[in-house]
Amino acid sequence: MILSACHHRLEFPRRPMVMGILNVTPDSFFDGGRFTLAEQAVEHGLRMEDAGAEVIDVGGESTRPGAAPVSEAEECRRVLPVIAGLSARSRTLISVDTRKPGVARRAIDMGACIVNDVGAAGERSDLWRLVAETGAGYVLMHMQGIPETMQQTACYEEVVGEVKRFFEARLEGIRAAGVRLEQVLLDVGIGFGKRLEHNLQLLACLGEFKILGRPLVAGLSRKSMIGDLTGAAVADRLPGSLAGACWAALEGADVLRVHDVPETVQALRIVDSLSQARRASSRG
Repeated sequence: MILSACHHRLEFPRRPMVMGILNVTPDSFFDGGRFTLAEQAVEHGLRMEDAGAEVIDVGGESTRPGAAPVSEAEECRRVLPVIAGLSARSRTLISVDTRKPGVARRAIDMGACIVNDVGAAGERSDLWRLVAETGAGYVLMHMQGIPETMQQTACYEEVVGEVKRFFEARLEGIRAAGVRLEQVLLDVGIGFGKRLEHNLQLLACLGEFKILGRPLVAGLSRKSMIGDLTGAAVADRLPGSLAGACWAALEGADVLRVHDVPETVQALRIVDSLSQARRASSRG
């Protein structure tokens, strides 16, 4: 299975990649306001690269539950200097976390090679044509509703089947827009228009999405489901985040989107070493 993202070409299966979250927003649920200066954000991205991140995901608009949208101009003001700085100093893949085609185009011009689209449930023809034109990678994420109201109306009869059918329909639309399947990654959207029981069902059945033949992205770092299960505040959810990342990796996730890169890289190395030892033992 190949992932093509501009001039990058990656082959799966392989050890899961870590995607470091770099929010340059004042209101993101965990790190909002920490990296609003471009210089600070670039340095943080470089530290994540040194710690083992293979993708840096730069976002300029919070998509936490209840978050209000920002203008295209403001989002560009936040993300473009950071992407330009990382592109000049880093060898990691750079992803832009945006719903706006105008932001995505300028980010790709600055050096981004992946568009992480949490708004894939909406009308995306302009964005898909841009992805087809540029050859960028595209993270197709499931979200029920919009960030402002998504947790107020989360309702499914059978969440795993519904998300799977959503992906199948969207993949048809993407192909019709000229995007090659090898450009696409899939993200079930933990916490995006889903209650705790929905998140648990999706993570428990993550391997079922492998039949769609595309790399899977999993992002549950510091999210509310961990607080719901443990009572931990956002600042205290690192253990739960690591447990979730390891579970997702064992269930077939190819990319882990996380805030805590060094800790996640270390945990995944242990999981990978144990998995290799088990395979070697079974062959012997």
